[in-house]
Amino acid sequence: MERDTIAAISTAPVPSAIGILRLSGPRAAEIAQKCFKPLGHKGLTDYPVRYLVYGDLLDSGGQPIDRVLCTYSRGPASYTGEDTAEFQCHGSPMVLSLGLEALFAQGARQAGPGEFTRRAFLNGKLDLAQAEAVGDLLEARSREGARHAAGQLTGALSRKIGDIYSALVDVMAHFHAVLDYPDEDIDPFRMEELSELLEQQAGELRRLLASCRRGKQLTQGVPCAIVGRPNAGKSSLLNALAGYERAIVTDVPGTTRDTVEVNVELGGLPVRLIDTAGLRDSDDPVEQLGVARSRAAMESSMLLMVVCDGSVPFTREDAALLEQAMALAPTILVWSKSDLPSAPAPFLNLPEEFPAVSLSAQEGTGLEALEEAVAALFPRDQEAPYGQLLTNQRQEEAARRALEAVVRAREALEAGVTPDALLTDAEEALAALGELTGQSVREDVTDRIFSKFCVGK
Repeated sequence: MERDTIAAISTAPVPSAIGILRLSGPRAAEIAQKCFKPLGHKGLTDYPVRYLVYGDLLDSGGQPIDRVLCTYSRGPASYTGEDTAEFQCHGSPMVLSLGLEALFAQGARQAGPGEFTRRAFLNGKLDLAQAEAVGDLLEARSREGARHAAGQLTGALSRKIGDIYSALVDVMAHFHAVLDYPDEDIDPFRMEELSELLEQQAGELRRLLASCRRGKQLTQGVPCAIVGRPNAGKSSLLNALAGYERAIVTDVPGTTRDTVEVNVELGGLPVRLIDTAGLRDSDDPVEQLGVARSRAAMESSMLLMVVCDGSVPFTREDAALLEQAMALAPTILVWSKSDLPSAPAPFLNLPEEFPAVSLSAQEGTGLEALEEAVAALFPRDQEAPYGQLLTNQRQEEAARRALEAVVRAREALEAGVTPDALLTDAEEALAALGELTGQSVREDVTDRIFSKFCVGK
């Protein structure tokens, strides 16, 4: 069935230098031409495809509302695989709204969330892993996250999955031949060779699954609670890392009563810093609530920064907090206020390699060393090229099911199970791998994936 032509504003609804209106569908070029008057004697479609044409964007009454650039493409040589058109306007929300109304008046309808990318997927321009990479790229919060999403968009993960898929298809083809032509003179693989092949693919799947932790860190961020005693310098550290005064800083202990959050990039990772109330016993019910939230933030974090005022003696309470943090998550000891004379630390007994950083939030010194400490705790696998990481729960679950099926197939082979039983496991592995790229994924799953996209993508 022929699809409708969809239209949407593809830029943020705020004043900006450029705003974009996008169309996709069988009437995209026709509708764009009716809403656009080039500066010349030609119509839009008289120009070559992908040619930027200068002219006026017209409202639903045919009146000029902006001087813009317009281009169109013919499917399948387009992002969605359909005819497309795009207006590059001045970034006025009112102009874009009037332009969108004009497109609707000519027969286009409002695009749904992610519908452009969904059409690209349905038309074979992207597989599902690449489509998910589009969303990851739009929401990237670190340079490494953007590099990974770009690599996945070019098909790095899909090619990796394709290699495993192809190897398993070879296994299935052999055993299908054994089953279908039992009287033919077909030399079966030696058991050792086939077992080795299955183990190789299991190893590749294990490596993919191991990459998911890093992939989730890049896409979802690393929650990091900044904890310590009152007035240790936690809020000053948060402000220094954020680059602006996100949290209130005073000399009065207990100023921070609730958690304060900010997203930053540290050590190549997106990190969600959580400034917490100072940890101490108090009769103030409001401060008690703040302390409870601080402890809850500690328990849910993937990284902890224990801040200790380096200008006052290290106490048993500091040591107890540090020990508690180390039992919960990777921990960095941060000696704050390094611009002041240092005090002794009689209760501190840590391994020589334990990450400890001395810094001054006021002077901005030591922050680079803190970034290096974060990077050392969350190192990048240098052997995994950008784009070959699993990044979400859906991908992880599919890869895990594929691994379990391959392991069962290898165990069945070594147990001497008949080829038809082994084929069942191999088929399950292929189906799970197909879910990763979208070859065998349910419609409700794709609905959920594309619903997370913005309307203009």
